[in-house]
Amino acid sequence: MSGKKIPQGQYLFREGDPPDAMYVIKSGKLAVTKAKSNSEITLAEIGPGAMVGEMAFFDNKPRSASVKAVKDTEVIGLPYKALHAQFAQFPEWAKAIMRTVNDHLRTANARIKTLEKGGDDEGVFPPHTISKLMAVLSFVSLKYGEKSPTAPNEIIVPSGTLRNYTIQVFFEATNKMQKLLAVLSSLGYASVEDLGEGKQKITVKNLDFLFGFTEWHNEWLFKKETDRVTIKEEQLDLLDVVLAFVKKGTRNDKGLVKLNLTEIQTQKTASGRPIKPDELEALVSLGFLSEKIMEASGVSSMAQADELEKVVPNWKLIYALKKVQKD
Repeated sequence: MSGKKIPQGQYLFREGDPPDAMYVIKSGKLAVTKAKSNSEITLAEIGPGAMVGEMAFFDNKPRSASVKAVKDTEVIGLPYKALHAQFAQFPEWAKAIMRTVNDHLRTANARIKTLEKGGDDEGVFPPHTISKLMAVLSFVSLKYGEKSPTAPNEIIVPSGTLRNYTIQVFFEATNKMQKLLAVLSSLGYASVEDLGEGKQKITVKNLDFLFGFTEWHNEWLFKKETDRVTIKEEQLDLLDVVLAFVKKGTRNDKGLVKLNLTEIQTQKTASGRPIKPDELEALVSLGFLSEKIMEASGVSSMAQADELEKVVPNWKLIYALKKVQKD
């Protein structure tokens, strides 16, 4: 055992450090902290008689949190090497219990860290959060927004009201709404102007899209998984080409547009890659195109024009939000 003094504000050890000992607080106070984005949150403060650094005794994994002195503190170090010699004398059942408790603590810490990020794979925008935030923005825009004096189709949204509804009514973090607005701005559906002193001018440029997306996404989420139609991100550039042909075509009374697939296959996507026949086959299986029709002029198909014009922008928004989650 050895004594060690930690001045106020200094760290006993940091999250991720290799472990070598556990410590008993002799005097003073320590804070157990975790890194979160660019800041640090305090999980607990502990005083004389408490112990820190014990979890790594069993598995030798890196420190799961940081520990720093809230005020001048003295600790007694208990090196693992000496402790392992004593632990070897414990009955096997006692060792098993202690290891199990330690494993459960590790699992709980990992789960807490995951929840702080918003889900295992869902990050900032879990699917239902997307619908909720879009619904908040749509509602506040419709109820409290004012038409722009320079662009009547655009709506100026009161930022304070939007903030209050986001936090107080729907219990979502304002940083999520800000990230959503940033993505909508990048796609041309909104704009955010910083006015200084924490004030913003938020403009919704296409309220119909916001409402349409919210209704579509909510319906999609609650469908049976077998009934959901999912567009892959790599299919979006192909669909942009198909949509360009749809917009040049003429809808029949069922909202269908006849497309010449042979001509489409001669095109390239925005990224410059050629279109493969099996990619168009995939659109048939998704229901966006009808079965192929063999004609003298080539191979044609009937496209679900209204559906394509609706879902392609929606999926572009979804994948744009997924990219935010990876940042």
